[in-house]
Amino acid sequence: MHVEKSVRIAAPADEIWRVLADVERWPEWTASMQRVERLDDGEFTVGSRARVQQPKLRPAIFEVTESTPGESFVWRARVSGTEMLAGHYLQPDGDATLTRLTFDHTGGLAGLIDLFYGKMIREYVGMETAGLRRHCEAA
Repeated sequence: MHVEKSVRIAAPADEIWRVLADVERWPEWTASMQRVERLDDGEFTVGSRARVQQPKLRPAIFEVTESTPGESFVWRARVSGTEMLAGHYLQPDGDATLTRLTFDHTGGLAGLIDLFYGKMIREYVGMETAGLRRHCEAA
C-alpha cells in the first residue's frame, strides 16, 4: 500500500521542519495522533525513536532511518508482520513550501491490513497534511 498527500504551505521550510521535528507535539495539530513519546533525547535525526499512539491502532515504535535536516525524514516501524515507512518531505516553492507526506507498508500481512485499515490510513495521512498546514499558517 502506498499513500501520498501533498500540500502547499504558506510558511518557510525551516519553520515547517521545526514543527515536524517536534514529534511529541504532533497531537496538538493532528487528530490522527493521540500521543507521541520520544524514547531518546537530543536532536531528531537518524536513530531517533518514538512511541506513536494513533486512534484505533496499537502503539508502534518508529525509528528515523533517513534524515536531511530542514528537508526530509523517513521513519520506520515494524508491527504485525509488516514494515511501515512514513516519509516527510519539504521543498521550497517561492514564498511557500511544498510538503509531501508518504506512507508505505510491506510484508506478509500488508494486504490484509490494507483491506481492513487502508481507508483509515489514507484519512490519517490527509488529516496530517491538513493539520500541518493549518498549524504552520496560523503561526
